[in-house]
Order: sequence, then C-alpha cells, then structure tokens
Amino acid sequence: MPNYYHGVSTRQVDTSLSTPVTADCGVAFVVGAAPVHTVGGPVNEPVMVQNYAEAVSAMGYSDDWEKYPICEMIYSQFKLYSVSPVVFVNILDPTKHKKAVEEKNYPINDGKVLLPLEALKDSVRVTTYTVGKDYDLFYEGENLILEVLEGGTIPENTGELTISFDAVNPSAITENEIIGGFDTNTKKSSGLELYDSIFPKYGIVADLVLCPGWSHKSTVAAVMVAKAASINGVFEGKALIDVDTTEATHYADVPAWKKAQNINNKGQILCWPLVKLGDRVFHLSVQMAGRMGQTDSDNGGCPAESPSNKLLQIDSAVLADGTEILLDLQNANYLNSNGIVTALNFIGGYVLWGNETACYPADTDVKNYFTCVSRMFGWVANSLILTYWSKVDKKMTRRLIDSIVDSVNIWLNGLVNEEKLLGGRVEFREDENSTVALMAGKAVFHIFMTPPSPMKECEFVLEYDVDYVSAALTA
Repeated sequence: MPNYYHGVSTRQVDTSLSTPVTADCGVAFVVGAAPVHTVGGPVNEPVMVQNYAEAVSAMGYSDDWEKYPICEMIYSQFKLYSVSPVVFVNILDPTKHKKAVEEKNYPINDGKVLLPLEALKDSVRVTTYTVGKDYDLFYEGENLILEVLEGGTIPENTGELTISFDAVNPSAITENEIIGGFDTNTKKSSGLELYDSIFPKYGIVADLVLCPGWSHKSTVAAVMVAKAASINGVFEGKALIDVDTTEATHYADVPAWKKAQNINNKGQILCWPLVKLGDRVFHLSVQMAGRMGQTDSDNGGCPAESPSNKLLQIDSAVLADGTEILLDLQNANYLNSNGIVTALNFIGGYVLWGNETACYPADTDVKNYFTCVSRMFGWVANSLILTYWSKVDKKMTRRLIDSIVDSVNIWLNGLVNEEKLLGGRVEFREDENSTVALMAGKAVFHIFMTPPSPMKECEFVLEYDVDYVSAALTA
C-alpha cells in the first residue's frame, strides 16, 4: 500500500555552499625534556596546554633550560608572546633516565633541608627517620624540600641529616629517543612520531615543530622536516631548526655548517645564533615560534605576513659560551642570502631578520623560499582538507562539483578582500578530469593563488632636479 499522507510537511536539504573551516596556524609542537617528576606528568604523550598555569601543572617548571628545554618554550610562548595553544611531548622518563646519588650529610636550616630538583621524592631515604612521621617532602622552586615535622623524632638541635636518593638524569636522553618511533611490543609511539597523534586527539593542526637543544643534530632535523611535511599524511607544517653555535661561532661559518648538515628543505627554517633576555638564554627557534604565532594572530590567524623585521623579546644575541654577537646589516643579509634567519639590532631594537626558508638559494621558487608565501600555501591546503573532508564519498554529481567550486571561490575572494591573497580562484578543468578518472571517483580542482610577497627591498631613487633652481630663484 503506498504511503498515505494528508496535510503539510517540510524537509531540509544540505546547503549548496560550505562554510570554510580555517586551519590552525602558528601552533607549536615541542619535543624535549621537562621536570615531570615534580608534578607526576606524562612521558611520551602529547599534552595540549592553553596557558602558563596549565603548562606548569602538566610539565613542571625549572629555570635550568639546558636540562629541561620544554621549560624554555613554556616561558617564551606564555610569558613573552602570549601564544596558545602549545602541544608538548616530554621524553624524560623518571623510571628510566635516573641515577643513584650517594648518601651524604645535608644541613638543616629553619627546619628544612634543600635537595636538588632532580631528586625523586619517593626514593629519598633519611637514616633512622621515617617519611610522614619525622619529615615531609615537597617540590618548591628549584628544590625538593625536606621539612622536619613537629612531634617527630628528629631532635631540634640536629644540624644535619644523612640522606640518599635517586635523581632524574636528563643527560641520559639520546637523540634516538627524541626521534622516537613505534614500539611493536607496547604498540605505542614516542618522540617525534607522536606528531601524527595530535590531530586525532585534539582536532588541531600543529604547524610548527621544535626540538630546542636537539634540532641542531642532522638526524633530528631530518626527521622533524619529514614529519612536518606530511602531518597525518595530509597536512603541512614547518620545522624550526637551530644552528649549533659551538661549531658555527662566526656568521661567515654558518652557510658551510648548513651545507654539511644537509639542511636545504623548504619545510625547514634555520636560525642562528642564540638570543638572550636578561640572564635567560633562548634558542632563536623558540623565540621565532612565539614571534610567528603572534604575527599570525595579528593577521586573524593567517600566516600571510612575514615575521621578519618584527620585535623579539631579547636584548642581545649570543653563542653557547656566552660570547655576544653583534651583526650589522651586511652580516645579517649575508645569512639571509644563504637561507638563514637571524636577529638584528639596527633600527628600533632587536627584530627577527630573514624571510627565506632553508631551501634558499638552491631553490628559487617563490612559493618555496619565502617563508610567509610557503606557509600560506600550506595553510590554504590545510584549510581545504578540513573543509571538504566531509564531501569525501558523497555522490559525485555536477551539483556537488559546482558547490565546491563556488564555495572555494567565495572563500578565496574573501582572502583577497582581506589582502591575504593578491588573487585566487579555483577551476574544475576538463583536461585534468578525464572520463576514466571521473568514473573512478577522482575529481581534481585546480587552485590558482598568489600570496603577497614580503617587501624585503625598498628603494628610493633620488635625483637633483635643476628645474627647481630656476623656479625658485628666477625673478
């Protein structure tokens, strides 16, 4: 019996135009060591944080950035640049990267004993005394504090205690652990291999990858760019890499170091030297990540503008041994001409200086070597994937194809109106969509786009005009 209906009904159909989903931009993925033993934090697990308090709660904090480079990133991103979110992966495993500290006497001052931050609280043993009864332990600042408890059996006139403990040993971490991989026994990934787990876990595209204190190693740098070039097999990012300032101590030596390390990919941005604010020394890659994120944010979450010639939060540039580096414009431009970003104090304070990725000057394709242009191509690609993923496996009809073309053109026109693109359009071209390909379910949409290049050279031509003499002085 046919369906019988008597009355008024309605139904809804899908909107023919898709609302664009904008990809994340300037989101950093950072691999390194953090003092997680002080907060019970995770090991080899991506953790997304939105602010300083969340980061310290999840990773712990110490000013000893040489041991704990993740803390350098926490300070820079949240204290100096106010950029969020950030995704961290801590490699330091307190159950693995540790060493025994021999028993010795420690002085008591005001009822407290100061032990190093590296001390593992659960391993502390005090000769003849019991934790929880005679003393308590807690982390504070740069120390593990042993506090003598009232009512315990430790005499008031005791001047020192005999203590032994195990301590975490960040120096035991190897570059292979930073690189990580997939363990077939535990079925778990580690290190940089966890890059691909960020989007499934948090739904964000972290387009900047950093390994401060490790990226100067050629093997780490190679894996960084390999992961950034194909995040989850579809998204694209950049690897921010530092030059080893113990090897390249003069600006003229940096291009040779770059060549020797085989750093020449459009997905790599190479930085030299280190930078300093007060007594704090930063990897330039760390400050660059903050500067890029802030610039992207100022442009509505879009990487259309170069971070070059914008202020850094520093007051000097240095080598690893503390030697101050003073670059003039010619020195800095020499580095730029070899695909190296630096810090320049020329007019208006210290700024990031350099628009080129590490592929320059070997690769002179503008969409590859200009950082902001290359990032725009990646950002547009990432946004298209996020927006039109829901269209996969829909019925491939003319209406579907036209709706994609129309909505992409509307979005690109919006970017042009906002001056994030000089021009852009999408075409569904007959020569790129053969009957056989269409039968196989493959549709190709050809996008033409031109991001604005940075005005890296501004020339004023001055000429003496004699006509002004006669005009001014003739009676």
